[in-house]
Amino acid sequence: MELSVVVPTLNARRRLARVLDALDTRLPDVEVVVVNGPSSDGTSGLVRDHPAVDVLLELPERNINASRNAGLAAASGDVVAFVDHRSVVREEWYDALAAAIETGADVVTGPVHRAVSGGVTTEECERETVAGRDVRYFDGGNVAFTRAAADALDGFDEYLETGAARDAAHRLAGLDLRVAWKPAFAVLRAEGDDVPDRVAETPDGSATGLKYRALGYRLAKNYGLSPPVAWRAVTHALREAGTAARNVLGGDETPSSWLSRGRAVVANAAAGVEDGLRARRRDRTPTRNPNGVSSRMDRAMSRYDP
Repeated sequence: MELSVVVPTLNARRRLARVLDALDTRLPDVEVVVVNGPSSDGTSGLVRDHPAVDVLLELPERNINASRNAGLAAASGDVVAFVDHRSVVREEWYDALAAAIETGADVVTGPVHRAVSGGVTTEECERETVAGRDVRYFDGGNVAFTRAAADALDGFDEYLETGAARDAAHRLAGLDLRVAWKPAFAVLRAEGDDVPDRVAETPDGSATGLKYRALGYRLAKNYGLSPPVAWRAVTHALREAGTAARNVLGGDETPSSWLSRGRAVVANAAAGVEDGLRARRRDRTPTRNPNGVSSRMDRAMSRYDP
């Protein structure tokens, strides 16, 4: 197995150093590709001087999926892993990956352990059936693809600012590619570190709106319009409304912010569905990715080989 590890980053110099140190110690013989967005905290200097790094790509875009796709295109391995700038690989990570690939997995993922006060929390494997597909979700900061699987996906969908890993999970299921969950394929994130595929809530509801735009987009793009899929979007929105209502009753949220969030959900979900149907028409193949690696081969970037 020839492994490449892609590490997208943006203004996270301190955390990135911790990630690269772990890669240097535990995976000294793999190719490490760091994709740096327009950082302003000295990240470029750190990366150029770090012994773990083989390739540094500098992008002007702040889109995490543009960084992932640029790294995928530059990586030379027949297996490409994505580790975000907050995720420190654990001791058994490589062995778990190699064993899963050897037994025929197309994609390998595993838990994210989070260091919190008094111990460590972790996540379980998340899977569900959607329109007849067995979808196994993964964290975009801890996943590895065979080159064939990555090419079949054409990378991540750069339309999405959040939720691109979940979109990819739906597309993997549509392509009948096997996603293996391995508990030993684990990374550690420190308390307070967030995942690039997720966004924190804001008082005006813009973060919630972004989440529902992504939801509407991926459902419409991958499944089209059907009653089961429409009901799925509605149930997500109803749960969101219920949570917000309880917050209002408990005094944790004002009625005006609740209304703002509601308007953001409706407007963005509708926009996401419209854009998703347009994307579905643009790419009628099972790949369902009109905004992937192959559509962005002319992206602006600089490459350095430290």
